[in-house]
Amino acid sequence: MNGDISGRRAVLGGLTTLGGIQTWQSHCQGQAAAPDHAPIDVVFVTEPTASHRRSYLRILGKCDGVRRIAVVDPTGQTAEESKRLLGNRFAYAGKDTNKVLANLRPALTVITLEAHHTPAAIAEALRLHSHVLTEKPACVDRAQLNRIVTLADNHRRQLMLAMATRSSPLIQRARSLIQENFLGKPYAATMDWIADQTRLKNLDYQASWLSSKNRAGGGKLIFHGIHYLDIITFLVNQPIQHISAMCANVGGQPIEVEDAAIVNFQTDKGLLGTLNTGYYLERGKQNQIRIWGARGWLELQMLPERRMLWSSSHPDAPQGIQEVTCPATPGLYELFFQAAIAFTRGLGEPPITTTESAHALETVFCGYQAAANGQTQTLAS
Repeated sequence: MNGDISGRRAVLGGLTTLGGIQTWQSHCQGQAAAPDHAPIDVVFVTEPTASHRRSYLRILGKCDGVRRIAVVDPTGQTAEESKRLLGNRFAYAGKDTNKVLANLRPALTVITLEAHHTPAAIAEALRLHSHVLTEKPACVDRAQLNRIVTLADNHRRQLMLAMATRSSPLIQRARSLIQENFLGKPYAATMDWIADQTRLKNLDYQASWLSSKNRAGGGKLIFHGIHYLDIITFLVNQPIQHISAMCANVGGQPIEVEDAAIVNFQTDKGLLGTLNTGYYLERGKQNQIRIWGARGWLELQMLPERRMLWSSSHPDAPQGIQEVTCPATPGLYELFFQAAIAFTRGLGEPPITTTESAHALETVFCGYQAAANGQTQTLAS
């Protein structure tokens, strides 16, 4: 018992800084070098208007464990830029998703397209037995979600929604504290995912697919709020069961989708939570998560700061308020992509499963339904 306590205290004592990201990264690099797990081929499906297209290409160009990357762009407009960003990993580019997939037979397909275009590409990859890592929201309604989830299950492939917040070292540390009972039974949580309203005033943005309900599936809730609806279930290991919401265009810009959403929810084990997500600022982001439990509390300041404060009455916890800091690099998407690639090579668990991805999207769709009819929605267990 004393050995367990001293060991635990030693670990907790090391939580004051997360320069240990480098240790995590070295661990992944060591895994990636394992001789029995060869580097994989990847197909990247995109189009000029896709979210995070360039950053995803840069990440794929340097992640460990990737051999060749073929690029699909139905317009053909991004081929040269993709070749430049991928460097010597670039294999070739094509316009037909099915032909490129059938030719390369990738272990992993990475997809970022306009949301209404995404389900068809996901389906083609899954039918050819490729795992899929896809930018959110991956679909625009429940019917599309059900079809791609069924395909993933039938082909025993993982459909991984790019919920990169899961890879934050702060989130990983917070999850460990909660799972090791330093907060006791989680009682409640409040979360903010706030960004700038400046983008909404841009005429190009107003005319883009991101402002269209039919093409994007929704606005702030499905693009940003979804990260924290997923992360609270990840942190406390409790799926959301009941949800109510209000969605509105509080800024009054000429867009079809909401620029703000307030969500109330309850998990299957009783935790109560709120999420405020909106485009309120002139610039930048203000993102934070607070959780209270029977034995303590924690506060995650994700952006612009990167730190965690926590306090616990657990007998093994250090006294007083503890502070954990985290450097800005490597980025969360870089960590998430590396984890997805490692999983595909048989070197670990997926960073998110099909079931977890489906739950995040189903929670959002239930939130929209609750906002539309004014009634609390219950998610299927």
